[in-house]
Amino acid sequence: MAVYVFGHKSPDTDAITAAIAWAELQKMLGVDAVPCRQGDLNPETKLVLEKFGFDVPELRTDVTGEKYMLVDHSDIKQAPDNWDKGELLAVVDHHKIGDITTPSPIFFCAMPYGCTGTILRILYKDVFKKEIPANIAGIMMSAILSDTVLFKSATCTPQDKEAVEDLAKIAGIDKPLDWGMEMAKAKSAVEGVAPRDLVFRDYKDFNMSGNNVGIGQLELVSLDLVANIRDDLYAELEKVKAEGNRHSVFLMLTDIMQEATDLMAVTDDPGIVEKAFGKKLEGKTVWLPGVLSRKKQMVPPLEKAFAA
Repeated sequence: MAVYVFGHKSPDTDAITAAIAWAELQKMLGVDAVPCRQGDLNPETKLVLEKFGFDVPELRTDVTGEKYMLVDHSDIKQAPDNWDKGELLAVVDHHKIGDITTPSPIFFCAMPYGCTGTILRILYKDVFKKEIPANIAGIMMSAILSDTVLFKSATCTPQDKEAVEDLAKIAGIDKPLDWGMEMAKAKSAVEGVAPRDLVFRDYKDFNMSGNNVGIGQLELVSLDLVANIRDDLYAELEKVKAEGNRHSVFLMLTDIMQEATDLMAVTDDPGIVEKAFGKKLEGKTVWLPGVLSRKKQMVPPLEKAFAA
């Protein structure tokens, strides 16, 4: 019986490549593992898969009656539909431990590194003692560069940098940071893309003290790329908030080069932004210098603000 491997909804590069890399390791261990996706790929992820010769994983959103594994998440809101009607066998993640539960013990590996790819390297080399194929090393390296924003993010650890150096050698990439910048330019592609697709390009919902809160992120080499579509993005955020009965929807417009985020907010309580970040909204946005990470610099302060 096949075992399906899933990254989170609105998948980013780590969610897709981790599903592929973990499925490949499972195959080495004798498991009929199939990598899956829960949504469309963003331009960066497409570039990564093309470069290292991988097909797009199959689209699958429901695990009723199936055996499955999760990578890059352990939250119900990000998991496949009917997650509780299938059998969860494993979780590999680098976020906070979510609210998924199981009736039986499972393989669960969570480490506080900048990317699931960094954890997978440890599992391949140190836990299961398997060689990492060159193409798998390439996508894992790419995911680390993406998730750590070229090592600039607050989530980046020495282990992430060590992993990129090692994986780049295996993959035959001489200048990984140059490749990372090529990826960043692809990730920044917004021209001709519908505002809704941009909002959901890298988007997650969270339960914060009983409030449904959505947070999307666009990582850009320059905020000038969205200068002419800000009103359209804001209008889309308003629709997303209404459709999902959400308390708040935020969109992080993250400037990779300036190492800062212009946070766009649609919320029932504008004061929640000041509680979280110590700065008031100025119109539709608030400028947050040094903020690059949703996981470490957005979600924790917002959760504290909602809990206060």
